[in-house]
Amino acid sequence: MTVMTAEQIEHFLDEVFPQRMGKIESVGDMTATLRLKIGNEHLRPGPRVSGPTMMGFADVAMYVAILAQIGPEPMAVTSDLNCHFLRAASGDHDIIAHAKLIKLGRRLAVGEVQLFSASDETRPVVHVTASYALPQKPDDVSA
Repeated sequence: MTVMTAEQIEHFLDEVFPQRMGKIESVGDMTATLRLKIGNEHLRPGPRVSGPTMMGFADVAMYVAILAQIGPEPMAVTSDLNCHFLRAASGDHDIIAHAKLIKLGRRLAVGEVQLFSASDETRPVVHVTASYALPQKPDDVSA
Protein backbone atom coordinates (compact mmCIF):
# COMPACT_ATOMS: atom_id res chain seq x y z
CA MET A 1 0.00 0.00 0.00
CA THR A 2 1.40 3.39 -0.95
CA VAL A 3 1.66 6.17 1.62
CA MET A 4 2.68 8.91 -0.85
CA THR A 5 1.32 9.84 -4.27
CA ALA A 6 3.52 10.62 -7.26
CA GLU A 7 2.73 14.31 -6.80
CA GLN A 8 3.66 14.24 -3.10
CA ILE A 9 6.94 12.50 -3.90
CA GLU A 10 7.75 15.06 -6.63
CA HIS A 11 7.21 17.91 -4.11
CA PHE A 12 9.34 16.15 -1.49
CA LEU A 13 12.15 15.54 -4.00
CA ASP A 14 12.01 19.18 -5.12
CA GLU A 15 13.02 20.06 -1.56
CA VAL A 16 15.59 17.37 -0.70
CA PHE A 17 16.90 16.15 -4.09
CA PRO A 18 16.26 18.85 -6.73
CA GLN A 19 19.08 17.61 -8.99
CA ARG A 20 17.40 14.24 -9.58
CA MET A 21 16.67 13.00 -13.07
CA GLY A 22 13.28 12.21 -14.55
CA LYS A 23 9.61 12.70 -13.78
CA ILE A 24 7.38 10.28 -11.94
CA GLU A 25 4.64 8.81 -14.12
CA SER A 26 3.10 6.57 -11.47
CA VAL A 27 3.62 4.79 -8.18
CA GLY A 28 1.87 1.67 -6.96
CA ASP A 29 2.17 -1.15 -4.48
CA MET A 30 5.96 -1.71 -4.37
CA THR A 31 6.40 -0.13 -7.84
CA ALA A 32 7.25 3.12 -9.59
CA THR A 33 7.43 4.23 -13.21
CA LEU A 34 9.48 7.25 -14.27
CA ARG A 35 10.34 8.92 -17.58
CA LEU A 36 13.56 10.71 -18.49
CA LYS A 37 13.52 13.15 -21.38
CA ILE A 38 16.92 12.74 -23.00
CA GLY A 39 18.96 15.87 -23.66
CA ASN A 40 22.53 16.49 -24.84
CA GLU A 41 23.80 16.24 -21.26
CA HIS A 42 22.73 12.56 -21.19
CA LEU A 43 24.53 11.49 -24.37
CA ARG A 44 27.78 9.83 -25.24
CA PRO A 45 29.10 9.52 -28.81
CA GLY A 46 26.80 7.58 -31.05
CA PRO A 47 24.57 9.35 -29.97
CA ARG A 48 23.63 6.91 -27.24
CA VAL A 49 22.40 7.45 -23.69
CA SER A 50 25.40 7.28 -21.36
CA GLY A 51 25.87 4.58 -18.76
CA PRO A 52 26.13 7.03 -15.85
CA THR A 53 22.82 8.60 -16.91
CA MET A 54 21.06 5.25 -16.94
CA MET A 55 22.56 4.13 -13.62
CA GLY A 56 21.61 7.39 -11.94
CA PHE A 57 18.11 7.30 -13.37
CA ALA A 58 17.61 3.70 -12.19
CA ASP A 59 18.78 4.73 -8.71
CA VAL A 60 16.21 7.55 -8.61
CA ALA A 61 13.46 5.15 -9.73
CA MET A 62 14.33 2.77 -6.90
CA TYR A 63 14.28 5.65 -4.38
CA VAL A 64 10.83 6.73 -5.63
CA ALA A 65 9.44 3.20 -5.28
CA ILE A 66 10.72 3.13 -1.69
CA LEU A 67 9.36 6.59 -0.82
CA ALA A 68 5.92 5.57 -2.09
CA GLN A 69 5.92 2.79 0.53
CA ILE A 70 7.64 4.37 3.55
CA GLY A 71 6.89 8.08 3.19
CA PRO A 72 9.24 11.07 3.06
CA GLU A 73 12.66 9.86 4.19
CA PRO A 74 15.68 11.83 2.97
CA MET A 75 18.19 9.44 4.53
CA ALA A 76 17.14 6.23 2.75
CA VAL A 77 20.38 5.67 0.81
CA THR A 78 21.73 3.31 -1.82
CA SER A 79 23.86 0.57 -0.28
CA ASP A 80 24.39 -1.52 -3.43
CA LEU A 81 23.67 -1.10 -7.12
CA ASN A 82 24.47 -3.64 -9.82
CA CYS A 83 23.88 -2.63 -13.43
CA HIS A 84 23.71 -4.82 -16.53
CA PHE A 85 23.75 -2.95 -19.83
CA LEU A 86 21.80 -5.12 -22.28
CA ARG A 87 21.79 -2.99 -25.43
CA ALA A 88 22.44 0.58 -26.52
CA ALA A 89 19.75 3.17 -25.89
CA SER A 90 19.35 5.66 -28.71
CA GLY A 91 19.52 9.30 -27.69
CA ASP A 92 16.48 10.00 -29.88
CA HIS A 93 13.93 8.66 -27.39
CA ASP A 94 12.98 9.10 -23.73
CA ILE A 95 14.01 6.41 -21.25
CA ILE A 96 11.33 4.70 -19.15
CA ALA A 97 12.15 3.15 -15.76
CA HIS A 98 10.03 0.44 -14.16
CA ALA A 99 11.10 -0.13 -10.54
CA LYS A 100 9.84 -3.01 -8.41
CA LEU A 101 10.65 -3.66 -4.77
CA ILE A 102 11.35 -7.30 -3.97
CA LYS A 103 11.81 -6.88 -0.21
CA LEU A 104 10.96 -3.99 2.04
CA GLY A 105 12.10 -4.49 5.62
CA ARG A 106 12.67 -2.18 8.57
CA ARG A 107 16.32 -1.46 7.68
CA LEU A 108 16.77 -2.74 4.11
CA ALA A 109 14.96 -2.47 0.78
CA VAL A 110 15.88 -4.63 -2.21
CA GLY A 111 14.55 -4.19 -5.70
CA GLU A 112 15.12 -4.19 -9.41
CA VAL A 113 14.73 -1.62 -12.14
CA GLN A 114 14.37 -2.19 -15.84
CA LEU A 115 15.03 0.68 -18.23
CA PHE A 116 13.48 0.79 -21.67
CA SER A 117 13.75 3.08 -24.65
CA ALA A 118 10.36 4.71 -25.17
CA SER A 119 10.55 3.48 -28.77
CA ASP A 120 10.51 -0.19 -27.62
CA GLU A 121 9.10 -1.03 -24.19
CA THR A 122 9.32 -4.76 -24.86
CA ARG A 123 13.12 -5.11 -24.70
CA PRO A 124 14.96 -3.61 -21.71
CA VAL A 125 18.18 -1.70 -22.34
CA VAL A 126 19.36 -1.95 -18.72
CA HIS A 127 18.61 -4.24 -15.79
CA VAL A 128 19.56 -3.02 -12.30
CA THR A 129 19.38 -4.68 -8.92
CA ALA A 130 19.81 -2.43 -5.92
CA SER A 131 19.49 -2.28 -2.17
CA TYR A 132 18.85 0.69 0.06
CA ALA A 133 19.72 1.16 3.71
CA LEU A 134 16.75 2.56 5.58
CA PRO A 135 17.34 4.67 8.68
CA GLN A 136 16.33 3.34 12.05
CA LYS A 137 13.17 4.94 13.32
CA PRO A 138 13.19 6.17 16.94
CA ASP A 139 10.46 3.69 17.94
CA ASP A 140 12.35 0.75 16.34
CA VAL A 141 14.64 -0.34 19.17
CA SER A 142 14.85 -3.98 18.07
CA ALA A 143 16.94 -3.32 14.93
